[in-house]
Amino acid sequence: MHTNAAGSDVFDNLRLELRRGCLVVAVLAQPYAEHYGYALRKALEEQGLAIDENTLYPLLRRLESQGLLVSQWREEEKRNKRFYRLSPLGEEVLPNLLAEWRQMSVALERILGDRAVSSAPKSRTQSKENEQPCP
Repeated sequence: MHTNAAGSDVFDNLRLELRRGCLVVAVLAQPYAEHYGYALRKALEEQGLAIDENTLYPLLRRLESQGLLVSQWREEEKRNKRFYRLSPLGEEVLPNLLAEWRQMSVALERILGDRAVSSAPKSRTQSKENEQPCP
């Protein structure tokens, strides 16, 4: 049986794994308009998806090395900034990736049923206090 600390570690690792995939989709979906890193981070945050700079910049470099993004250095406001946009390969891959994401989302909604709507995250103490025996 897991202790609270072990259960928390497992949850944190699974949460990170889930976020990584979602962040790839979100970052690829944003550069239809050209963005530099900070502006991209702010645009994602304004839409409810906060991302740390230490996560964003390595992700941008990885997506560029995979050929999904292209970047260009330009001077703006007297500072050099690296602007990112989808590459032709990224434009080809993104619709397929979004279709896959939507199929998975629909399947998960079916699998979760009412639990997806009625279950709110609970602290471990609340979960234990509100635990009901199985019928």
